[in-house]
Amino acid sequence: MSVYLHDIPLPEAQQRFTQALAGAGMDGFLGKEEIPLDEQALGRVLAEPVWARLSSPHYHAAAMDGFALRAEATAGASPTRPVTLQVSEQAVYVDTGDPLPDWANAVVPIENVEALDDHGMPASDPRHPLSIRLREALPPWTHVRPMGEDIVATELVLPAGHILRPVDLGAIAASGHTSVWVARLPRVAILPTGTELIPIGQPVRRGDIIEYNSLVLAAQVRSWGGEAVRFPITPDNFEQICQQVQKAADTCDLVLLNAGSSAGSEDFSARVVEQLGTLLVHGVAVRPGHPVILGLIRRSQGGWTPMIGVPGYPVSAALTGEIFVEPLLARWLGRRPAEPLEIEARITRKVTSPAGDDDYMRVVVGKVGDRVLAAPLSRGAGVITSLVRADGIVILPRGVQGVEAGTPVKVRLYRSPAEVEQTIFAIGSHDLTLDVLAQALASRKRRLVSANVGSLGGLVALRRGEAHLAGSHLLDPQTGEFNLPYIRQYLPETPVTLVEWVGRIQGLLVKKGNPLQIHGLEDLTRPEVRFVNRQRGAGTRVLLDYHLERLGIDPAQVQGYDQEEYTHLAVAAAVASGRADCGLGVMAAAQALDLDFIPLFTERYQLVIPTVYYESELLRPLRDLMQDETFRRSVQGLPGYTVENMGQIVAQLL
Repeated sequence: MSVYLHDIPLPEAQQRFTQALAGAGMDGFLGKEEIPLDEQALGRVLAEPVWARLSSPHYHAAAMDGFALRAEATAGASPTRPVTLQVSEQAVYVDTGDPLPDWANAVVPIENVEALDDHGMPASDPRHPLSIRLREALPPWTHVRPMGEDIVATELVLPAGHILRPVDLGAIAASGHTSVWVARLPRVAILPTGTELIPIGQPVRRGDIIEYNSLVLAAQVRSWGGEAVRFPITPDNFEQICQQVQKAADTCDLVLLNAGSSAGSEDFSARVVEQLGTLLVHGVAVRPGHPVILGLIRRSQGGWTPMIGVPGYPVSAALTGEIFVEPLLARWLGRRPAEPLEIEARITRKVTSPAGDDDYMRVVVGKVGDRVLAAPLSRGAGVITSLVRADGIVILPRGVQGVEAGTPVKVRLYRSPAEVEQTIFAIGSHDLTLDVLAQALASRKRRLVSANVGSLGGLVALRRGEAHLAGSHLLDPQTGEFNLPYIRQYLPETPVTLVEWVGRIQGLLVKKGNPLQIHGLEDLTRPEVRFVNRQRGAGTRVLLDYHLERLGIDPAQVQGYDQEEYTHLAVAAAVASGRADCGLGVMAAAQALDLDFIPLFTERYQLVIPTVYYESELLRPLRDLMQDETFRRSVQGLPGYTVENMGQIVAQLL
C-alpha cells in the first residue's frame, strides 16, 4: 500500500518509526563520552552513575570559628559554676572548616567563651588566650561536621539518566571526581528547503519568506540535549536536496528536512526519502502538522540515519519537534521523555475539530474566580505567535469532533501554575493600548492575556464568568451613551464597575496617497471601493452601522461589508496588502502599517470590570497604572488617543 500522503493515527506512525529504528540499531542509547567537570557539563545527561570516591567532608571539620575540645571536659558548666580549660592542653583554636584534633569531639563558638590571660583577666587576643572559661556544657559533636556528613565514600551521588544541574556539579566535585561520563550529544541536521526562503537579515521583497523554522528547530534540539547542525537553505531542486540530505545523513544522527512534505509540484521530500532510503510514513493524523514524513536514509558508509520530514508551516514544524524529535532524543540520551505538567481547565468557547485527527489546540490559561479557564488561540498552522502566546496545549483526540463551551479539558502547560495565578483575563474589544498595558503589567508581576471577540463578546464572557474585564466601546443609537445600556442588558445581575480607559479617533484606513480619493462613508457605496469590516458584535461594527443608518446607506451597497477581521491591525493589514481599499479603524493601526487615515468619529473606550475583580489584589497593579503619569504618557504617545479621563469611574452598577 502506498504511504504517500496517507494519514495514519499517531500511535501507528510512532510504532512504525520505532520498529524501523530498532531494525537499524538506532532505537536506544547512542553512546557516551568523558568530559571535564566544569560548567560545560551543565545540562548534559549522565551516561553512568556517579559513585563517591571520597567522603565529604573526608575528616571531622569545625563548623564554627572557635575552640576544639572534648565535650566531656565541659560537663557541669553553668553560669554560676563555669569550667576553665587550658589552651593547647584541653582546647585548640580552629577556624570554620579546619580539621579537628583526633582527641576533640566538639567546638565551642568563639563568641561563647571568655578568653583569659595568665592572670585570669580577659586576653588581648581572643584567638590566642592561655585559657578559656565556659558557662555552658556542650554535648559531643556540637558544631562539628563529622566525616561523611554530606557524602560517604562509595555511595550513589547521581544516577545515570540524570540531567546535570549547577548543584550537581558541586556534588560530583565534592565526591572526588574531576571528569564525568555523559551521553554523547545526538547530532541533528536541520535542512530548510524552498526557493522562496531568504536568510534572516536579508532585505525582504514581495514573495520572499524569512526562513526561521531552522532557528526554532535548532533551539528545540539544543534545549532537549542535542547538537543542532543548521544547513543553508536549499532551493526546490530535487537533485540538490538529495545531495544535501545524503551529506547530512552521513555526518549526523538525525535529519530534519523542513518543508516540501505536502503534495505540491515542488514538494520533493517524500521522493527524496524514496530515492535515498526507505519511506515509512507520509501523513500523520495530527493537526496542525499532518504531512509529516518518517523514513530512513542509507548512509554512504553503511547503516541508516532516521529522517523526519517536517512540515513548512511554523506551528506544524514546532509541534512536530515536540511530538517526534524530543522523545527520540530522550531515548538516545538515556533520559526520560519530557512530561509536561497537566492541569484541568474549562474551555471558554465551543470549538470544532477534525474527527479523524488528534487536534493540538493552543490555549491561554487563567484563573477567574475559582475556575481555571482555557481560551483557544488562533489555530492557523502558520501563526507562530499563537505558540508564543500559548500557555499550553489541549489535545482533542481522534473521534472527537469538538467540545462545547464549559467542557473540562486537560492542558499541557508551557508555563508554571504560579504564572497562571497572576494572569488577568481580558476578553472583549481589541485596542492597541492593551499591548502597552500588558508590557507595563509585566513589570508589576502580572500577565495580561487578551482575546479579541468584540465588545458584545466581552460582555457575554463576563456574564459567563470567563474574564476579569472586558474592553468595550458600544454606542447606543437611542441614547448616544457608550456601554451602559448594553451592560444593563447583558449583565443585569452582576455588580459592575465601568471605568474610563481612553478616548480614541476612529476613521477610514486607506492606502498611502489615498488613490481612490475616499473621504467619508458615502464613498463606500462606489462600486470600485472594496471595504473590510469588523466582526459582528465589535464596537467598531456597531459604530459603522449606526452612522450608515444615519446616512441612509444600506449595508448591501457596501462591497466587502461581510468581509470580517477581528482586530484593527488585521483591518490595516487587509488594506496594506491590497485585499481591500479601506476599512474602519483607529489611527494607530494606520500609522503602524504606513497607511493614510481619514478621521471620522471620536469615541470612548472603557473597561467593564465586575466589581469583585476591580477591588481585588490581582487588579491592584491595573488600578495603580491608571493613575501613573509615566504610563499615561506612554498611551498618550500613540496617535489618536487621549487619556485625560483614564481611571475615572463612570458608574458602579449593582
